[in-house]
Amino acid sequence: MGTGKKTAQEVQETTPISSRVSAGKTRRASLQNRALSPPKRQHGKRKHERDLDDQEKGTPRKKAYIAGETSLVRKHPIVMLSQVTPETLAHVTTEHAEDTDDEAPGNQSDLSPYELERLNNIKENAKFLQSLKLLECAKGLTSVKSQNKTSGTKRVKPLKVEEVTARRRSTRLQRITPDVVPVPTDPEPVEENKIKPPGPLDMIAIYDRDDQSTLNSFLKTWESISKEEMHCSTKPSSVDLKRYVANLKRMTLQKETVAKVVHSRIFSVAVHPSESHTLVAAGDKLGQVGLWDVDCASPNETVHTFNPHAWPVSSMYFSPVNPAHLLSLSYDGSVRCGDVCRSVFDEVFRDEDYRFSSFDFLSADASVLIVGYWDAYLSIVDRRTPGTSYEQQVSLGIKSVRTVSMHPLNRDLCVVAGASDVCIYDVRKLQQKKQPVLSLTGHTRSVASAYFSPGTGNRILTTCADDQIRVYDSSNLSTKAPLITSIRHNNNTGRWLSRFRAIWDPKLESCFVTGSMARPREIEVYHESGNLLHSFRDSEHLGSVCSINAVHPTRNVLVGGNSSGRLHVFLD
Repeated sequence: MGTGKKTAQEVQETTPISSRVSAGKTRRASLQNRALSPPKRQHGKRKHERDLDDQEKGTPRKKAYIAGETSLVRKHPIVMLSQVTPETLAHVTTEHAEDTDDEAPGNQSDLSPYELERLNNIKENAKFLQSLKLLECAKGLTSVKSQNKTSGTKRVKPLKVEEVTARRRSTRLQRITPDVVPVPTDPEPVEENKIKPPGPLDMIAIYDRDDQSTLNSFLKTWESISKEEMHCSTKPSSVDLKRYVANLKRMTLQKETVAKVVHSRIFSVAVHPSESHTLVAAGDKLGQVGLWDVDCASPNETVHTFNPHAWPVSSMYFSPVNPAHLLSLSYDGSVRCGDVCRSVFDEVFRDEDYRFSSFDFLSADASVLIVGYWDAYLSIVDRRTPGTSYEQQVSLGIKSVRTVSMHPLNRDLCVVAGASDVCIYDVRKLQQKKQPVLSLTGHTRSVASAYFSPGTGNRILTTCADDQIRVYDSSNLSTKAPLITSIRHNNNTGRWLSRFRAIWDPKLESCFVTGSMARPREIEVYHESGNLLHSFRDSEHLGSVCSINAVHPTRNVLVGGNSSGRLHVFLD
């Protein structure tokens, strides 16, 4: 065997037995000291090199494990007091006592000075731990904690009592015959405006404020002003444009010239042609016709409302020959004439199977009417014949008839505004052919109205839902009717307002009047060239849209009706 380094086994065999025991105790003490001392940080590279050196030398490295510990993480000897248990403290003290007892004085001579110093430090640490009396303190803490746990009593929560609902069972499952409720044979009547009975209706006011004496006084006024000589000429007016605009600027609206005449939305307005008195009329959605003597001081005494129709009154005119007659047309299929001399509403024409839309005077003496239907029919009614039927009826073959207007000079021609067409027909040839004489093109949506100019009929004014107001030249209808101007205008009134229907001013037939959606609310006057001449405004008394308007034929009087049944009268 060579003289090299001895292996661990050879050293073990040559070592005396007494020294072996001391070495084992020394190894155990070192392990305990290592457990109590803070771990030294070792770099992985150095540890790996040391392991390789030991493997080359043939000395295996053994890992020491401390009994009773499951984790290989070393703990610091100074720990928190709350983490020290009595068992841990007793285990540490007994281990130190055994180590001190096992180290006999005779065996300490075999230890190195470093190991002796380490053993001395262990003894001093054990004495210091005993002097702190950690065991007694820990026992006291555990006893107090156990007392607190046992002294507390848990509160018993009361059980919630759930309401048990009774289960519903059908009568069919219970085999019970159900109660038989008789079904009414006649349904309850729905309250609505019933169609008026045929025949004349008395002029009876529908409000309590209209006593008989006040009503009689009003009817006498109406009759007396109707006997005056009227100056409603069809000749062109000699008023120039500058003077006309100056007259418009002098017209104002006062508190006394605003009154509620009917109950609901106004569909039509008419102005009595008297030059000495201002009398206006309005027809609303419920079939009411209201008349107002504007010259009287108190509107409560001068406004009288009647109910000759059941449905909206869409067209109404005073007779140009006899203004004591007020003719009105309604959706309910009736045309009536309010005769102030007899205090009745005579029935002129009746057809409950159809709905009427508008009418105009076919003859100059207002004895013959032309009536338009929503179902695209035209009827000719002669007021001089007995009965309430038409003389002639034709279907135009278009979608509907909204307005019908007669030429003021050539009474054989009429212009009809349909759903999307504006056509000119010859009344004499309606039976032979239904083709129009001319069609006015350019309308892209439904047309609300189309009217001949009242003096000469050389112009046609249309109001369309495509937000355009158009003026056509109708002076020569044998060839075509060219478009003169198209004015951009907001005609979208919506559902709750009456549609705009631009009308000519008889005093100067190159100008027309229309309602407006602009704010502040106003009524506009345009020239046929498209220029805005004047806007009637009043921030104090005009606060709503006046969709339906009417103009006095000779005087500076403008009447605008809104959707709440109120009339606004601008006077000079």
